[in-house]
Amino acid sequence: MRILYHLPLCPFSRKIRLIMAEKRLSFELMTEMVWKRRPEFIAINPAGMVPVLVEETGLTIPDSYAICEYLEEAYPDTSLMGRTLAERVEARRLTAWFDCKFNREVTHNLLYEKTFKRFFGNNNPNAQALREGYENIKFHLNYIALLTENRVWLAGSNLSMADFAAAAHLSALDYIGDVNWEKNPAVKDWYARIKSRPSFRALLNDRVSGVIPPKHYADLDF
Repeated sequence: MRILYHLPLCPFSRKIRLIMAEKRLSFELMTEMVWKRRPEFIAINPAGMVPVLVEETGLTIPDSYAICEYLEEAYPDTSLMGRTLAERVEARRLTAWFDCKFNREVTHNLLYEKTFKRFFGNNNPNAQALREGYENIKFHLNYIALLTENRVWLAGSNLSMADFAAAAHLSALDYIGDVNWEKNPAVKDWYARIKSRPSFRALLNDRVSGVIPPKHYADLDF
């Protein structure tokens, strides 16, 4: 059995879980509390971060970017990188947008400050970081809405990794109640479509001790 080391609210882990489920790959989830710096885990990923995929052959692939590229090459029957060159470029661009820009400007300022920070033994949430996160998410939600105006999915006419990268970050933020769906109906409609896919069910069943998600979190009809 292949193993995916993850954290339930880690957007990068969530992205890989969604992609593997879309590709119908079976795997076992292993929760890795990265703040404990477990020597056995550091041995397979010196960066000490999740996700890390370990194949049945023993091949170890750390980092969500490397895992995405590997999964596309190793299991190409269900491609999530677009069908045309233009779509593949756009899928990669938007995946990087959410995993880098959105993560830096929104996810880190909200999810890290409100949940992960205490595990690393840091102080209480930084009020300035929270303000910046709440302000920045408005811009990003408007950008997603703009993308959906003339496209079926974020990168074009086909479902791609870009959709799963965006949904992974938003689902983690939705778990802590930090996405205002009512002010962003176009984004809500797009998210409802991807949220209703079978690959999303495991994420919607996730629960984190001490953090209760809003009622709509697991509701496919919001």
